[in-house]
Amino acid sequence: MITLYGIKACDTMKKARAWLDTKGVAYQFHDYKTQGIDRAHLEEWTEKLGFDTVLNRAGTTFRKLDEADKADLTREKAIDLMLAQPSMIKRPVLQGEGVLTVGFKPETYETLFSRP
Repeated sequence: MITLYGIKACDTMKKARAWLDTKGVAYQFHDYKTQGIDRAHLEEWTEKLGFDTVLNRAGTTFRKLDEADKADLTREKAIDLMLAQPSMIKRPVLQGEGVLTVGFKPETYETLFSRP
């Protein structure tokens, strides 16, 4: 089963969900703003993709952090920040058997879900 992680109100999330719905791809949606996210997921994602890929530095939540919190980021520090503020996780995170990707690009999804 594919799980799409993100925040319901996010415009990029809406685009990803619309694409999946249009293509008939079955998935479950996990809103980490309301349902939270656990350390194990963040550790797995950052291990496989790198914390720079998973951490949303462009978002308002990250930009509003104190400079001390932004400085000298390590994987552990980034995970702690994302646990405290799930808005700092890039969206969407799409995870399924053998699939883990962050962000939404129609061409990437097309490649992932193209049927032979």
